[in-house]
Amino acid sequence: MLYQIVSLLLEIVCGILSGVCLLRLYMQYQRIPMSARSGNPLGRFVFALTDWIVLPLRRVLPSIGALDTASLMAAFLLQLAEFGVLWLLAGASGGLFAVPILAAFGLARMTISGMTGAVIVFAVLSWIQTQSPMADIIERLVAPLLMPIRRFLPLVGGIDLSPLVLLVILQISAIVLGNLQAAALMAF
Repeated sequence: MLYQIVSLLLEIVCGILSGVCLLRLYMQYQRIPMSARSGNPLGRFVFALTDWIVLPLRRVLPSIGALDTASLMAAFLLQLAEFGVLWLLAGASGGLFAVPILAAFGLARMTISGMTGAVIVFAVLSWIQTQSPMADIIERLVAPLLMPIRRFLPLVGGIDLSPLVLLVILQISAIVLGNLQAAALMAF
């Protein structure tokens, strides 16, 4: 019971923090303004939650082009800490090398889940035609993934089905990722 409670709490805290680190990475990659002057409330939220871990890492890890390696490493370290603590609490002996593998798969799973959530929010916001700054940010985050699908999938009765296709692709990716993780862990 204690393991389940700690597991839940670690999953929530590390999941939110590493997910926001990945969001920071992606928003910077997409060049979405995140400063207070830009009027982007999501950017302020992202900075408030991640500066404590990203800024010290940035002193050591320079960006590679548009890729903010400090944000990526922060997300990985948070996942590594989560799986490391769970590994120790489970009383697992040996096989500690599986923890970085679990962390890498956790990061990939978090990316797929985050994009799934963004696509769902985008689809809902597109139905209600809101003019909020958040709608513009979500559209800028999702649009690069929808563009290739929109090239091949025409509008059906004036309805854009590309978000639905992207959701199916993301779900298939999650299934494949789960099978790859199982296979990787069985190899060790």
